[in-house]
Amino acid sequence: MATPGDDNLIHDWAEMGPRRAQWPAHVMIDDETLRDGLQSPSVFDPPAETKIRILHLMESFGIETADVGLPGAGPRQREAVLRLCREISDQRMRIRPNCAARTLMVDIQPIAEATQLTGVSIEACLFIGSSPIRQYAEEWQLEQMVRHTREAIHFAVGEGLKVMYVTEDTVRSSPEHLRVLLTVAIEAGAERVCLCDTCGAATPHGVFNLVAWVRALLDSLHAQTVGIDWHGHRDRGLDLANSLAAIEAGATRVHGTALGIGERVGNTPIEQLLVNLRLLGLRNDDLTHLPEYVQVVSQATRVPISFNTPIVGRDAFRTATGVHAAAVIKAQNKGQERLADQVYSGVPASWIGRAQEIEIGPMSGNSNVQHYLAARGIPETPELTKSIIEHAKKSTHILSEDEVLELVRRTSVRARASM
Repeated sequence: MATPGDDNLIHDWAEMGPRRAQWPAHVMIDDETLRDGLQSPSVFDPPAETKIRILHLMESFGIETADVGLPGAGPRQREAVLRLCREISDQRMRIRPNCAARTLMVDIQPIAEATQLTGVSIEACLFIGSSPIRQYAEEWQLEQMVRHTREAIHFAVGEGLKVMYVTEDTVRSSPEHLRVLLTVAIEAGAERVCLCDTCGAATPHGVFNLVAWVRALLDSLHAQTVGIDWHGHRDRGLDLANSLAAIEAGATRVHGTALGIGERVGNTPIEQLLVNLRLLGLRNDDLTHLPEYVQVVSQATRVPISFNTPIVGRDAFRTATGVHAAAVIKAQNKGQERLADQVYSGVPASWIGRAQEIEIGPMSGNSNVQHYLAARGIPETPELTKSIIEHAKKSTHILSEDEVLELVRRTSVRARASM
């Protein structure tokens, strides 16, 4: 019989068979909430004070870098970037800032000025559309793109900025053009390259192939020290899977946003990245502030948290189904909280400061009621349990605490009347 310490309590099929992932020792995260996240057409841009609070919550998880804005977009964005960078400097924060910019001097100059005014080194994320469809729509020639790339990176490096070269719509770009653009960028001084699924069009297989191809290109250029970033969108719902495929293929930093907010339907959710990377052993962050983080972002941007949002939704660790609840309760009765946290959950609730919750509803059994009452210090009797179960079976929803307490009151009144 298996015991709680045995590895065979949970069998991991990812560790056997013909397809096994090869994970790195560690992967970095770049939080895009305060830039790409705020480009969502439905969000509100919060004040600088709220952005500072969000930045500190990012810091609490050990997130390495954060995109603090696009200062070339206007005075409000520029002021927010300055406030955030000054906070990083004044509070001696570990998190490092970066800023997005087109491959144009008019966008790069404000980043250089922010560095000069705050004394904080800012990574310049210089982007240009690289796919044939984008080139056709913009009427760009490859020679023109090469010139913009070289001039922009030379200018940024000359201003003392570290550069990440971002090829928009990388997943739909041809290898012939990518080879030219990435080679020019590296020769001009880019320290990282960012591969993008700008339109959320990629599949995990395609992402793996793309990142592996870029890794091989860097090797051929003797540019092994150049880092690879992955920036994905969720139009096809493959955002998290694509991020994991990118890591498996050699990406050393992946991007995301709180609640996945961003352009159109958004980006890879940071909360899902953090938990999955910890589950895979690629990070070991303290995630107890994760619910606070998403709640602050939700309130600040006015993006509601759906009840079934993975990890942070109201129902993430909540059940009223009798079979599920019984298994959790039996595990708790063994005195094994770790067992109770995993017997019906793929994510340990305790990691984010939550616990498995047992409710009472139409699919519940006696064990639900008994646990519910015990958790609230209410003496359980067969008559009370029967009364609650009968009411729950007729209900169309999970019983609220007020409903259960009213049933407790009525049962108590009946019991006294029969004495």
